[in-house]
Amino acid sequence: MTLVYCKLGGSLLTDKRGVEEARLDVIAALAAEIAAARRADPTLRLILGHGSGSFGHVHAKTHGTRAGVATPAQWYGFAATADAAARLNRLVTAALLAAGIPAWSIQPSVALRCEDGAVIAGPEATVAEALARGLLPVVHGDVALDSVRGGTIAGTEEIFAWLARTLPPARVILAGEVAGVYTADPTRDPAARLVPEITPSTLARVAAGLGGSHGADVTGGMAAKVAEALGWVQRLPGLEVLICSGLTPGNLTAALVEPARAVGTWLRA
Repeated sequence: MTLVYCKLGGSLLTDKRGVEEARLDVIAALAAEIAAARRADPTLRLILGHGSGSFGHVHAKTHGTRAGVATPAQWYGFAATADAAARLNRLVTAALLAAGIPAWSIQPSVALRCEDGAVIAGPEATVAEALARGLLPVVHGDVALDSVRGGTIAGTEEIFAWLARTLPPARVILAGEVAGVYTADPTRDPAARLVPEITPSTLARVAAGLGGSHGADVTGGMAAKVAEALGWVQRLPGLEVLICSGLTPGNLTAALVEPARAVGTWLRA
């Protein structure tokens, strides 16, 4: 059986330029693609994660939650951020259930613990049990108690990295709005080209074109995602990471069950 991690980006699920604006049609379409992949390959084991988009990120940015939590106002922001992230999670999980998928939402913050922003404990035992029972565990970027900062935020990629220590995936899919990593911002430069593959040795050649995210994002944009993904492939032998678009019909299903057909940027060691 193949274990795949898949993150649906916050910019894919929501309009990050607004406040709590979910793209319900996109969420439903992605759920249908995941259901199609499970039908095509009943042996597929999938851990699904998603970003917080215009839900959690807006509150987190307003209260500076990522940097630390100390005052009563900051703790209120910590709680409000968690509540907003959970609201989007309920929408995603509901769409998956409506598509016939036994999706089970696992709130990361119950088990997450951080030390100066780094994850040191997480929900790996619960996720492993869910997989063993045929469920599709759904996690998301969330707040976390932190022994140094008081509180902080752990992004989905950071949670994935922690889970991978005991549940190593064969493939990680990071689905967003764009088709992958480009030589420049494709929304501003018509000459921008899709980069088919990035390795640690070729990163320097494409680094200049990597930018941040549009809208509120407290966990970093494309540059941060590429850097973190390259760290994964270097630590886990044989792992491949695909950065791709979740808006192209059929692309997510292909990435899950026929990766050679998926369009995007592969990150390999």
